[in-house]
Amino acid sequence: MSTTEESTEEATEEAAAASAPAAARRTPLRARLRLPRLDGLRGRLIITVVVVALISAVTATALAYRESRDAVLKRAQNAAVEDFRNRVNNLAAELDVPTDPRSMGRFATDVSSGLRGALVVAQYRDYTASSDPSADRSRITADLRATVRTRTQVSLQRVEHGGKPWLALGAPVLLDSAGRAGGSGQPSGVEIFAVVSLADEERDTADLVRSVQSGLLPVVLLAAVLALLAARTVLRPVRKLARATRRLATGELSIRVEEKGRDELAELAHTFNETAGALEHSVGELREQEALARRFVADVSHELRTPLAAMTIVSSVLEEDADQLTPDTAHAARTVSAETAKLTRLVDDLIEISRFDARAVALTVHSVDMAEAVRGTLAARGWTDRVEADLPPGIRARLDRRRLDVIVANLVGNALRHGAPPVTVTVRAADDWLTVSVADHGPGLAPEVARHVFDRFYKADSARSRSEGSGLGMAIALENARLHGGTIELAPPAPDVGAVFTLRLPLRTESAS
Repeated sequence: MSTTEESTEEATEEAAAASAPAAARRTPLRARLRLPRLDGLRGRLIITVVVVALISAVTATALAYRESRDAVLKRAQNAAVEDFRNRVNNLAAELDVPTDPRSMGRFATDVSSGLRGALVVAQYRDYTASSDPSADRSRITADLRATVRTRTQVSLQRVEHGGKPWLALGAPVLLDSAGRAGGSGQPSGVEIFAVVSLADEERDTADLVRSVQSGLLPVVLLAAVLALLAARTVLRPVRKLARATRRLATGELSIRVEEKGRDELAELAHTFNETAGALEHSVGELREQEALARRFVADVSHELRTPLAAMTIVSSVLEEDADQLTPDTAHAARTVSAETAKLTRLVDDLIEISRFDARAVALTVHSVDMAEAVRGTLAARGWTDRVEADLPPGIRARLDRRRLDVIVANLVGNALRHGAPPVTVTVRAADDWLTVSVADHGPGLAPEVARHVFDRFYKADSARSRSEGSGLGMAIALENARLHGGTIELAPPAPDVGAVFTLRLPLRTESAS
């Protein structure tokens, strides 16, 4: 069998869900929307892909921001330096050195007029002039001033002031060979500084970053959709394999999965098919051997019944005449009679077990008075005086009386043989259940014995003397209880109480039948 009918199964499940609106309302929203479980393989795969996509997008945005910011600022910086140099070189020729504060102020204002309204500060010895006397000059740092004193080229420095970016420029005014300002020789002592705003460039960069960020959500959504498609493609064979495994676990050993492709999932499907085939073959052999063993036991048991019947008759005759025989012969006759009876019980038990295994057992149900039935079981075996019975009148149930007799006889017989008096039998009916409890006051059952007390051919251990029975009595009693839809339970150990076995059966009365 193949699991390629997945689409049919899914359609059937959806149709069943549509036909049950009330149940759907009780179903969690996540299940109704068929959202992936976050702790499942699909959820983890989707989360991983989305996180990777998000990290990649954020990383790309950060790199784009850094590169674009550097490029924009560098372009603005180069333009500002070029404009500053040209303005200083062109206007320095009109400056007389030594100079005075008025000339320096006019020089600073003229330089500022060509630099987008930048703040320009001119300094000569102890004189300082500014294009805007009220402006803050702290943006021209001491480091920049020191650098200008040691260099003949334009120096620059980026500064943050008031939460905004600024470009601070500085250069000395040089003398020509005739000692006039505007040359390329020695410094004249006049130093010129300019502070240019980079706010426009910063804003352009921020706009670029915002445009990139606005594309993050579509990228993440696209990654999630692609992850869903990939998860569906990858996990569909896994779901098929899980479905096949569940069906294999329920005993459908012929189940197989379709092998597609040559990847790891195909190899896993191939391994599953090989395992299922080997399991089917092994289980088939075991079932065949088990059937042969059961048939062998049943056949042997049936074949033994005829000679055992003859042996029983002969041993009974010998036992009746034992008093007329010599002591040794009489002992042998009684031993043969007892062992023949035990062998007969063993064969009967084996036949009964084989019928249970072959599922050839049927109940013959009648309305039974429980008090009368239990008393009959005790009286038939001569246990009336040895057992205390708590049998309330009026409890009736529809049962197979013969099989009830087998159960009660096994429980009471074990209590009398292996326990200690008093042995009590209690019948109760409550909550649609019928219970028959058999308790003794012996040493009870050790935990290792309690685990195997219903096993076939299991007999007593050191806690009790070795049983003379077949070891099948409790197993047969449990099978009869299950045949009625009930069970037999062993109560946990309790002080001053030995073993307590309780037969629990559904209470089927005349009106319920």
